[in-house]
Order: sequence, then structure tokens, then C-alpha cells
Amino acid sequence: MTAGEILRYPAYIDGKDVEHPEGRYVHTVTARAVLEDTFGALALKRDLDTGRIDPRSAGPAVVGACALADDAMARHAVEAAARAAPEWARVPLRDRVALGVRIGERLREKRDDLVELLVAEGQPRALAGPTIDEYWYADFSAETLNWCADQMESSRRTENRHATVRRVPDGVVCVNPPQNASTPNALFGVTALIAGNAVVVRAPRGVPLATTYALREVVVPVLEEAGAPPGVLNILCGPPMTDLWLESPHVNDIVYVGGSTKGLDFERAAVTAGKKPILELAGNDCCVVWHDADLDGAVESITENFRQSGQICNIPNQVIAHPAVADELLDRLTDAATRTKPGFPDDPDTVLTPVLMAGAHFADIADAVGKGARLLHGGRRLEVDGKPSDTGLFVEPAVLRVDGLRTARETRAVREETFSPLVPVVVPEPGDDDVLLDDVLRFVGENAYGLRNSFWAQDDQVVRKIADEVTDCGVVNINDSHSAFRPFLPTHGGTGLTGGAFGEANYLMLRTTRLQGVNIVTGGRK
Repeated sequence: MTAGEILRYPAYIDGKDVEHPEGRYVHTVTARAVLEDTFGALALKRDLDTGRIDPRSAGPAVVGACALADDAMARHAVEAAARAAPEWARVPLRDRVALGVRIGERLREKRDDLVELLVAEGQPRALAGPTIDEYWYADFSAETLNWCADQMESSRRTENRHATVRRVPDGVVCVNPPQNASTPNALFGVTALIAGNAVVVRAPRGVPLATTYALREVVVPVLEEAGAPPGVLNILCGPPMTDLWLESPHVNDIVYVGGSTKGLDFERAAVTAGKKPILELAGNDCCVVWHDADLDGAVESITENFRQSGQICNIPNQVIAHPAVADELLDRLTDAATRTKPGFPDDPDTVLTPVLMAGAHFADIADAVGKGARLLHGGRRLEVDGKPSDTGLFVEPAVLRVDGLRTARETRAVREETFSPLVPVVVPEPGDDDVLLDDVLRFVGENAYGLRNSFWAQDDQVVRKIADEVTDCGVVNINDSHSAFRPFLPTHGGTGLTGGAFGEANYLMLRTTRLQGVNIVTGGRK
């Protein structure tokens, strides 16, 4: 991209650019412009989207536009994917894996331009670059993709019999990324291509540009260079399309990312419609800090809660602190919360983003305090410059002390995902460490959600007990960042309210395939 360039992307269907029949586009006005003049920026966007203003004359606040898709375009996309899927599935698996690695390499090549678009759409610069780096490093690493490929087929031979158990692609996979993390989840959805599926991705209407750029400028060129069939990847921008996908005879799998209540309703609808639902729902992750923990590392990991103002699922939402270190840990967390300020997303130190549904944040604090918790920091709205305000778009990071493990889940901020910068720290009653550890692990295991859990402890026996007994989640991190993505390990997936009835650690290469046995006898039966 060049300075001042306005990107403009039609829909991409069946290997071709496709415009809305009325020429409608959704325009991206920078988050900085919205924070500087909310009503003026939203009025500008409205005028752009309705065609009253030419985007080329709208100034630097406008960075791009994506064609709006209607139902006919959405149906065209799934039909094109269905035509492409059989041919694409015949491409050798190892060739598709090589393409996946190439996608990761091209993602790195386009990193800086993609970061600028993520920042324009409101993701803090301090988070946008690391997010892209980690997805390239994890989901598209040769280590991850080759491990998945190794799970795809196993054979046994006897004198005249060749028996194979293999995973075969499901066919057409539709991906529904969320507005809060559209681009990384869309890129994750693309890994279903490597399994041999054809894919349809809907970029959310609210933040379509970075996602569309990543798919058009990173993934599509790699597929075209490899001679992939038209329709193997289709890219649309628009409102949710899940009803259309459920009704379509061409759709096999739907990757649904969203809240747990609607997601579990969707799971039931998908099963009824004969579709495979792959759910990425809410998280209410727990971080346990034992008495011998590296407190520097633990604090750094826990304050990942403040990233994007807690409006991402894979962050620590609740903390259990051993009574011996609870006071020091809370002092450090309070200090970190005090130093975490709002700002424009292009400011290098900003990690907070606006919280549009802030009422729930303050209700969670009030509920906790009403049940005996102590608010150590937070509880105010803030303007972008950090000043308290009754109408500020940001909220101050909050730290709560909740005494007593046995009654902690009576507090909503402990029991439910908060989706805001709020850290409840549960301090159990002092007692024998062996008994306390059993109680803590039982508490963690009874969480209705199951995305990630993290632990900070040094004792080898404690670490081994954690590794052996914590099973009700997609990822367990011990003495490492709670949120980070690592090669070979899954980046997505979980149990319970996180993944639904079929929830588990999620590698889309495996989840969008199904097991099949093949039996070949030669030379006559024996």
C-alpha cells in the first residue's frame, strides 16, 4: 500500500471479482477518526456507504471499502465452493501442506501493511503485530501443518490386504469470524483448505477491510500460483449468513465464532440441518498462581486480561492466588492496572480499546462488591486521554479481591465470561497445601467453560499433578503466557460452553475432515 491509497475490494467468488448489483460498498473510517469525532466519523461512514460522498474526496480518515454481498452472492459462493471441492481434494495432501507453509511466509511478507489496516479498524498497534506474528508462527508453521498431516492417514499391510484409515475432507466449509477478532479467525478458517476443503469466509460488515486484505493479498495469490480451481476460496463481506448456510445443500461444515448462548443454539440448529458445527465460543479462563510462582511472569500473563479491554476470549478471566502470595500479587496487579491507560490504537503503548457494552462491566463489579469482594482498582469510565468521564468510551481496568474459594462462583465475575478488563482474584482459605491444591484443581475443573487454563508453579510434583489432572479445556499452559500461540499446539478449541457438545482442542485440518476406512484385497480372497 502507498500513503493515501484507498483500497477497494469487490467480493471474490468463483475466482472472480463480483460487485453488489446496486454497487453497494462498506467503507472503513479509521478508529482514530471515530475517537476524535465520533458523530462526525459515523456520519461520514453513513454518507460513504449510501453513495452520497466519493471516498476519494473524503480525506485520510477513509482507508478502504469492501463490496457488500447480498443473498444471491452468498448462494453463488457456496455453489462455487461445491464445484471446486472435489477437484481440490484430489491435490496431494503434502502439496496442500506446502501451500499452507507458503501462506504463512506470505503473511509475514505482508505483515506491515496488514498491521496498518488492523490498527485503522481499531486494534492497538501493540497487539496487531504480535497477533499476526503468532498466527504465522503457530497455525501456518511447518511443524503444526506437518503434524496435522501425519494424523490424516495410517496403513497396515498383510499378505494380500492393504487396510487404510484416513481422514477425508468434508467438502464445503463456511467460516463466520467475529467482529472482535475477525482477521486472525478468518486466517485460522483458511487452514480448512489444507485438508482439501473449499472454503467460504464472511468478513464482518463492521470490520471487513483487514480480513479481506489478508485473504485477497496473502491467501488468494498463493492459491492462484498453485493453479487451485476457481471457487476453492470465496470471500464476502456482509451481515451474518448462517441461516443461508444452514439451508444450503452445498454446505457441510460451519465454523461459528461468537457468544455461548447463541452459539449453542446454533449448534442445535446445525445438527438438525445435517451440518457439522465447529464452535469457537466464550472463554472464562483461569490462571492459578501457586506459592512458589514466578510472580513477574504471572503478573505479565494475568495482565493480558487488559488487551483489547478484555474483549477477546483467550485471556485470563479469573485468578486463584495462593494465600501466601496473594497480597503481593494483588499489589502488583493493582499497580499494573493503574499504569494501563486508554489511547488511540496507533499509539505504541495502547492496549485498551473502547467498551461499547460497558454497563455489563459495572454491573459485574457491583455484583462482586455486593457479595463481599473488594474493588482494589477501577470502576470508572475514561475518555481516550485517560480522564474520568460519565460518557467515556473506555473503562478503567478493574482488580477485585474475592476471599474464599468455596463461595467464589457465587460472584458473577468469577462464574461467567466478563468480556471487559476485569480481573477477579480469588484467595482461598489457608490450609494444608496438598488439600488446597486438590481443591483448586477441582475448582478449575468445574468451570462451565473450557478454553484455556494457566498455572504458575515451580515444584515438579505440583506441575506434574496439574498436567495430569487438568483435562477440561483445550490448552493448559504452565509457566508461560496464558494467551500466546505456540507451534504444534492448538490455538483454538475447548470444552463446555467454549466448544459445545463436540468441543475439543481445534485443528481445522482435522476438525473439517472425517474418518474413513479403505480395505483393498489383491490376488484373490483367502
